[in-house]
Amino acid sequence: MWEIQSPKPVKLICGILASDARCLAAAQEALRGLYGRADFVSEVWPFTQTAYYNEEAGEGILRNFMAFEKLIDPGRLAEIKHQTNDLEKKLAEELKTPWPRPVNLDPGYLEPAKLVLASTKNFSHRIYIGQNLYAEVTLMFHRGAWRSFEFTFPDYQSGRYNAFLSAVRESLVAERRRRRESEG
Repeated sequence: MWEIQSPKPVKLICGILASDARCLAAAQEALRGLYGRADFVSEVWPFTQTAYYNEEAGEGILRNFMAFEKLIDPGRLAEIKHQTNDLEKKLAEELKTPWPRPVNLDPGYLEPAKLVLASTKNFSHRIYIGQNLYAEVTLMFHRGAWRSFEFTFPDYQSGRYNAFLSAVRESLVAERRRRRESEG
């Protein structure tokens, strides 16, 4: 019989799509309020890979990522997705923009071998994680590089975010090493 092991802690990451800089700043502040200090915040990119969100957030959408200092249990992903969905609704009311969804929050986690994102939508490549939510491996880290899949969102496939994700990954690997050394 195999011994069941607890999962190792992972790095909480959140992708943000925002209507403008004011909405982005409000989302970042609110996420820090929920999850604490962000030890990594990406640059801000224009989100131009698709017009899918334009009716919800306008045409000048900005893309940004935050990774949080405190490591989490990956089993919390469904709970965190519900929290970020609630936060989106709260921000939509508070920001008073002409757009129904001025902030779109996509939480997930990063571990050394992969980036996992939560979703409210089921699809062939997504697995159920409880609480009416799903998750997918969006990118994998293999042989020193981030690799996408045929279902990976086009902006993630582009490689634009890889340097940021690699910095977060290196930090996680170093943190896990420190923890092992302090325990052993």
